[in-house]
Amino acid sequence: MFSEAVGNLTDWLDDIAGNWWFLLVILAIALLDSVIPVVPSETCVIIGGVAAAHGEQVLVLVIACAAIGAFAGDNLACQIGRLASGPVRRLGERKPKFGKRLQTAGDQIRERGGLLLITARFVPGGRTVLTLSCGLTRQPLPWFAGWVGVAAVLWGGYAALLGFIGGRTFENNHTAAFLLAFGGALALTAVSELIRWIRGRRTRAERR
Repeated sequence: MFSEAVGNLTDWLDDIAGNWWFLLVILAIALLDSVIPVVPSETCVIIGGVAAAHGEQVLVLVIACAAIGAFAGDNLACQIGRLASGPVRRLGERKPKFGKRLQTAGDQIRERGGLLLITARFVPGGRTVLTLSCGLTRQPLPWFAGWVGVAAVLWGGYAALLGFIGGRTFENNHTAAFLLAFGGALALTAVSELIRWIRGRRTRAERR
């Protein structure tokens, strides 16, 4: 039933991709996907890239609308987390185990920094969990906005170029597009973790 609904939505997106207002659809779906991770935003942006390859859309505008929607959605998710942070912290005070987990989550976000926000943007669902967690742990808003801005532009460019260069290969094969994005996110995470480990090792060596 769910897969049929997604298929129908994809067919509808294909049908309207040549209209100028499809750019607004890309923006809206990218925004919603940050908060409700069942909305197929990657598929929508890929379709926009395919339309650009056919001369029906402008690639730069497809990327811009995807990035703006993703940026706004990530910030909305963070604000939802911040609104809920008060009750969640009070729950942590009543339940020390939960409070410790919340503290650990905040420490991990601060330790791994913005690269974690970049890699999470390429993982549907993962970006929502992380942006909500940033709000719950009340990460600094300028820091958060800066990193999700970078992540949104990279994500929008990646998905649009998949459609523009790969054409209907990725438009009709969402699994391949997801696996490619997920593999890229894992590779980026692995590289960032390796760099962080090397820097940490050097810092520890200098302190000796």
